[in-house]
Amino acid sequence: MAGQRARALNGTFNNVPVLHSNQPEIVKGPGILVNTAPGSAIAAENNEPLKNAEFTFNGEFGLHMHHKYYPQDSSKLGGRRARGLLTVAAIAINPGNNPVTLKFKRGSVKNSFEAPYQSNRLMGVKPLGRRPWNTGPGDATAVQMLRGELDRKLPREITIPARSRKVIVSSVLPARGIMNGLLRGSSNGPFQLAVIAAEETNQEQELISVLDSKKLAPGRIYLNRLNEIRTGKVFSRVAGVALGDEYKASINHDLSQGALHIPLTSTRKHHFGTRDIQVNQLSTRMIDSALNNVGTYGVRFDVEMNLSGVGAHELVLSHPVASGRKPFTAFRGSIGIKSSEGYREIHVGMKSGQSLPLGQIIAQANAVNPVTVSVVYPADATPGHLLSVVPVTQLAMLRRREEMLEAARKAEAAAKKRNVVPPTPPPAINAKPKPVQTNENKPKPILQSPRPQATPRSYPKPAPRIAPPTLATPSGGANQLPSAMIMPQRVNDSLEQRYRDAIKAQQDWLRRLQGR
Repeated sequence: MAGQRARALNGTFNNVPVLHSNQPEIVKGPGILVNTAPGSAIAAENNEPLKNAEFTFNGEFGLHMHHKYYPQDSSKLGGRRARGLLTVAAIAINPGNNPVTLKFKRGSVKNSFEAPYQSNRLMGVKPLGRRPWNTGPGDATAVQMLRGELDRKLPREITIPARSRKVIVSSVLPARGIMNGLLRGSSNGPFQLAVIAAEETNQEQELISVLDSKKLAPGRIYLNRLNEIRTGKVFSRVAGVALGDEYKASINHDLSQGALHIPLTSTRKHHFGTRDIQVNQLSTRMIDSALNNVGTYGVRFDVEMNLSGVGAHELVLSHPVASGRKPFTAFRGSIGIKSSEGYREIHVGMKSGQSLPLGQIIAQANAVNPVTVSVVYPADATPGHLLSVVPVTQLAMLRRREEMLEAARKAEAAAKKRNVVPPTPPPAINAKPKPVQTNENKPKPILQSPRPQATPRSYPKPAPRIAPPTLATPSGGANQLPSAMIMPQRVNDSLEQRYRDAIKAQQDWLRRLQGR
């Protein structure tokens, strides 16, 4: 993006209320996780009452749950013994005198044993299969929401009698597992929602008895950081009702005037200079919850780009980070892409700091080329992504720089493994040598040492020049890009010198980290 700027999307959220149950993320034992009915519950950490996130739903509603189970009793963690089991359940509460019927439009509940994440096979960009249950529970549920499906294990309709409670969805989670649930539906009357955790049972009455206990589940690690949450220093996790489960935006851009960069899931800290913050607000929350829905888990983003211009461009997803940070998995989820050529779905596994091409766009002259990117943002991804449409030459230059920096890193690692260090001159000996010690337990001093021989340092081979990118022709052949799109030799020489300087700086930085 050097010398380029991102543009704000200025999209909008809808007003559908969604209960988010993600705080505490790591559940240590049984108890209430979040409750929108009036009242309070006792926290296990300080034995003090915490006010409920009070809210009454009526009409369209949503539900998002994301929790891990690490029991306080280490004997339940598994290994030689059987793992403990935790049931995470959503309970609908009807406070009125008339029955209320809930109808579910789409949704899914999965845990990490039903939908394990195979990281080694799923990094990068790959076509999405019909049943992608090996992508982790967060993405497995998001895929069904993206496709507008209701998982066959979930009911299509539930009626809650007057002044009663009923379990609407649940998941049995083995210890050290992760569960995720997303649900979208509507009601014909007012009701409240609660999410509870119960150990070693999935019987409805026993699950409801956990709600009646008015005790919160242990694991609330942010209760001693409430001031930091209020001042924005700590985000915590979300336990409350957010307004909005869909974000829509549309933008027009002329690619002949330059590349397009737009924020996707931008936050207060990561908006790329646009001041466009794509975070929906909370209507009500638990006191140790984040102030807003900063993770936007379960929110569907639909971004329509109306592109004009001509030539080959790449649609690119990036997760920029400050240099020096240890890489982490920043996104593992599924994306739908709709264009004039049709609709396709891909799975993206992305490390922080990466820029991954999602597909090529051949812009037709004298026409608007619409491209819509859709994603239901999955749990265990980190917001703050950048969506770009760039010329293929720009992406080729980025790849060349990445390859050269990676070659420098590998050379440094190989040198460290062989214990190759730069030769240093021996220190000058100005003082007279001390007499030999008579104590044989102490090593005898070396009076003179041979001058060390310089070990030749190995350097990476220079990266080969990248041939000018080509464009596919209708007949299947390839034509070289127009000369106007190829950098002049003088500019390439200047870029190569800057790449060499960057590699040298990278090597110096790595040597400092290694304590040389």
